[in-house]
Amino acid sequence: MKSSTVNISFNNELLKQIDQVAREESRSRSELIREAARGYIERRHLWRQVFNLGKTKVAKQGIVESDIESEIAAYRREKKG
Repeated sequence: MKSSTVNISFNNELLKQIDQVAREESRSRSELIREAARGYIERRHLWRQVFNLGKTKVAKQGIVESDIESEIAAYRREKKG
């Protein structure tokens, strides 16, 4: 796979933390940052799927934004009961 070099600026404190974790895990700074980027992208993808599922469910049930507060209150009452 082709790779490219990029320049990124970090404040000194964050860079120290990155280097510390990289040392603790016996990996390079680049490996750690690549893994962090992959993790972020994957979590973002999963959250989009969660929100899309929520939108689909809400649309099927005909719930609008103004219904949300009463739905939460009803759920909480049910849990206490």
